[in-house]
Amino acid sequence: MLNKIKSWLAPTATQTTAGELAEKFGLELRGNPQTVVRGVAPIADAKPGQLAFYSTEQNSAAFKILPISVLKNTRASVILVQPEHISDAPDGATLLITDTPRGNIVKILGEIYREPPRRGISRHAYIERGVFFRNRATNYVGQYATIERGAVIEPDVKIYPGAYIGKNVNIGRGTIIQTGAHIENATIGSECVINAGAVIGKDGFGYTRQNGHNIFIPHVGRVIIGNRVSIGANTCIDRGAMTDTQIGDGTKIDNLCQIAHGVIVGRECFLASGVGLAGGVVVGDRALLAGQVGVANGVHIGHDAEVGAHSGVFRNVPDGARHMGYPAGPGTEFMRHYAWLRKNVKN
Repeated sequence: MLNKIKSWLAPTATQTTAGELAEKFGLELRGNPQTVVRGVAPIADAKPGQLAFYSTEQNSAAFKILPISVLKNTRASVILVQPEHISDAPDGATLLITDTPRGNIVKILGEIYREPPRRGISRHAYIERGVFFRNRATNYVGQYATIERGAVIEPDVKIYPGAYIGKNVNIGRGTIIQTGAHIENATIGSECVINAGAVIGKDGFGYTRQNGHNIFIPHVGRVIIGNRVSIGANTCIDRGAMTDTQIGDGTKIDNLCQIAHGVIVGRECFLASGVGLAGGVVVGDRALLAGQVGVANGVHIGHDAEVGAHSGVFRNVPDGARHMGYPAGPGTEFMRHYAWLRKNVKN
């Protein structure tokens, strides 16, 4: 009975065939195009009727390459592989051949486990007069969501139960606002995902000290979020004090991050969980900040730079540099210092 309940709660895959996937995603097919795909699984755990992938792509140090024996012994009915591994696939398996299995598995997962369309506005949602829906018939608004006057909602937007959309917020086409998200003073691009509990557009931590008292500085800026941005659960992005806080196209921000007022984050960046950016920080395009990195006020992090986990950044990081440590510096320098300490400091 427990297994039956688990099966009811598991993500539901849309049944398809290897031929349909090959045609849709432009993949070379070897084997039976009528081979049925009922789901996707890791290659070591896949069963008949499932699709798996094997890849030796090294897009990041985080990707581990599995031994070739895993491919040889898989039970998957359909395997996404690179051309050089065709001969290593088990007999009878249908192959989808591509130079980039990792990239294509993302597309296939999105196709097979696509969420059914959700449309309609709950009668329990609170929507003020003066909210502008560009095409109301394509939108979804869940129960107890709140949208205040002046908000603009583009087509295909989904706003889940309990979310709050404040005055004069613009939400782009196809964006998803998850349960409990709170958005004010913001413009959000298309195809974004704002996860549960995220807070966007509230005042930043801006104070000045006058006559021995901490005086709050009124914030009049906004938050501008580009297209295809993902904001993690319980992440906070503050509005600017006098300038806008900006997040570039394609950037992905993990859970529990803090983006302070006036920060500018470039395009296609990764910010892992726990990253904290103080006011006025500028992060270049394609930068990668690992978990719990803290960056001090006004620091610039260059394009394509990487900062290691738990680092404290107090100085600018050049384009393409790899920094780590506290205070953060070039990674090779940090490792030399660490090795010297291990060698010379007595227990």
